[in-house]
Amino acid sequence: MDIMKRYAIYYAPPEGEFARRADAWLGWDAATGQPLAPPELGLPAEEITRDPRRYGFHGTLKPPFRLAEGRDAEALHRAVEALAARLSPVVLPGLRLASLGGFLALVPEGDTAPLQTLAATVVAALDGFRAPLTEAEIARRRPEQLTPRQRELLELWGYPYVMEEFRFHLTLTDRLEEPLAAEAARILEAHFAPVLPRPFKVSDLCLFGEAGDGRFHLLHRYTLSG
Repeated sequence: MDIMKRYAIYYAPPEGEFARRADAWLGWDAATGQPLAPPELGLPAEEITRDPRRYGFHGTLKPPFRLAEGRDAEALHRAVEALAARLSPVVLPGLRLASLGGFLALVPEGDTAPLQTLAATVVAALDGFRAPLTEAEIARRRPEQLTPRQRELLELWGYPYVMEEFRFHLTLTDRLEEPLAAEAARILEAHFAPVLPRPFKVSDLCLFGEAGDGRFHLLHRYTLSG
């Protein structure tokens, strides 16, 4: 198991046209660790995907964390494997494009309560592997701008948008200003429409790791078989 700066538990689509098109758009294949040339869509892809590119195409279940003292990557691997063996897949009708606070993302359709429950279970079950936040890490979350509950979640779980504050999404762009935001939405909706999964299935947990250069890599998939 590779040694990384941080680890995270994500959803990442299985191999197929949806994954290939999304990876190409972001310009990074987290499974192979290789940069990709973005498609010619008439958009400044490299300029508007800087942040999501380094994470790879994913939906967060447990946000990135440093390993706690006394914990190692191999033990984390075994814990995620055991967790996945007792959790069931989540199936939703599909995905749609949405604007979330200025950035474009794919979000699930239908009742997302089962997905929210899955994410909450993953956050809690693996929290023993998470090192406490440093003062600098807390400051980067701008706690003064968070709600009281979000500040509480930050203290409890190391991230403010977990549990009932969790909203599953697959990020496609940085925050965009108009008129570029509307143009990007129109183009990306047409680009992804033919390959969006229907139904949308979360069938496994993906362990990602952040390398020294800040790029995230897909380290392992664990089938949800509970």
